[in-house]
Amino acid sequence: QVQLVESGGGLVQPGGSLTLSCAASGFTFSNFAMSWYRQAPGEERELVVGITSLGVTMLYADSVKGRFTISRDKAKNTVYLQMNSLKPEDTAVYYCYAMDHWGKGTLVTVSS
Repeated sequence: QVQLVESGGGLVQPGGSLTLSCAASGFTFSNFAMSWYRQAPGEERELVVGITSLGVTMLYADSVKGRFTISRDKAKNTVYLQMNSLKPEDTAVYYCYAMDHWGKGTLVTVSS
């Protein structure tokens, strides 16, 4: 069974950094693209960034350009989202997505 487990969320001040992790199991990790979505309070879920099976970044959200970096570690079956220069508007539940499955999400709160 496909399972995606996010971790790394928390409270951070504006300008700070966090790294999220998504541990995947139940499928051939290296054969599939992985993506990070987020959903802010009262807003629709949006696609933030993805990464192909070959490790090529697909950056979809202009709002995070230059601040967020996605990477994958095939040996650990894990995708990461490095978030720098965080802004209050980055506050959201962040979800990992792959093979038509969602993780449960991890909450990132950017506030002073």
